[in-house]
Order: sequence, then C-alpha cells, then structure tokens
Amino acid sequence: MTKPDFFAHDSAVVSPDAHIGAGTRIWHFCHVMGQARIGSGCILGQNCFVASDVRLGNGVKVQNNVSLYSGVEVADDVFIGPSAVLTNVVNPRAFIERKDEFKRTLLGRGCTIGANATIICGTTIGPYAFVGAGAVVTRDVPPFALVVGNPARQSGWVGLSGGRLEFHGSGVATDPEDGRRYRLADNSVEVLDA
Repeated sequence: MTKPDFFAHDSAVVSPDAHIGAGTRIWHFCHVMGQARIGSGCILGQNCFVASDVRLGNGVKVQNNVSLYSGVEVADDVFIGPSAVLTNVVNPRAFIERKDEFKRTLLGRGCTIGANATIICGTTIGPYAFVGAGAVVTRDVPPFALVVGNPARQSGWVGLSGGRLEFHGSGVATDPEDGRRYRLADNSVEVLDA
C-alpha cells in the first residue's frame, strides 16, 4: 500500500474513493465522502464536511466548521471562513425528499467568503469577490465586488489582494495593498496591471 501524498489527521474520515491532491491537509474530525474531488495544496480546518460530488480547486482554504454539500463547486484559491454556510435546497422540508432539486453554487477563483456568511444555493460568487462576515447572499455576486449585510448588498469593490478599491472620476483605482491598478467600466472591474 502506498502512502498518500496528502495529510489527514487520525480523527478525520476520508473515503478511499475521494480524490485528494498532493500537499492537501485535512484536520481533526473532518469527513470527506467518496468521489469528492479536492485539489492540491488545500486546507480543511477542524470539523469540515465535503459531500461526494463536491469539487474544490487547488489552494482552497476551508476554515473550521464548514460543510460543503452536493452542488457546491469551488475554484482555485478560494477562502471560506469559519462557520460559513452553503446550502443546496431552496425550500427544504424534513418530510419531503428533494435530492433531485439540489441547486448548483459556484465560488469563483480567488473569492473570499467571510466567517458566518450564508450562501443561498443557486448563486455564483464571481472571481475575487469578497463576501463580508455574517452576510447572507441571496443572488449572484459580480467579480471583484464587496458585499455585506442581510440580505447582502454591494458596498464597493476589492482588488486581487482583497484591498478596497476607490474609483474616482477617471474610473481607475489603485489597490492600497499591492499597487495594482484597476478600471471600472459598465459596472465591471478590469485589472490593468497583471
């Protein structure tokens, strides 16, 4: 038997049918079901659950107490904060089976989901968007958008580093953290400095 090229704590339950990339670390009391696909270099904090058809890209960080249910797809470099909630049925009832009604939820590359945020199923969080702590997302979030509140509303834009962007008359902003420049046009953000 070959030693896996990922780490799983002794208390974690990892199905032998799960596909887990090199360098991934799975911590205390996690449960990864069969056929789940987790990329390389990921971290699953304590007490996380990953359902059988969930897909995580490379470099994803899932903090403590997060459950990723069927229908969730996570792109590369996504951060999911502690106790964030992702749902998969719009109108659940304990006495009605709705497994054939699971909705797809997509977390775009490099986005951040803040601690205790709730993402209602069927939504897409755009690449590099930032969902503030405790927000309740009920509709799609554009790339680079910052959303906060319940229900979540856009309150600005962020850059690749997560720094807040302040667009002025020229429609150009500079990220205060890494100096990259961005252009805002037609309610869409474009990175000017790669």
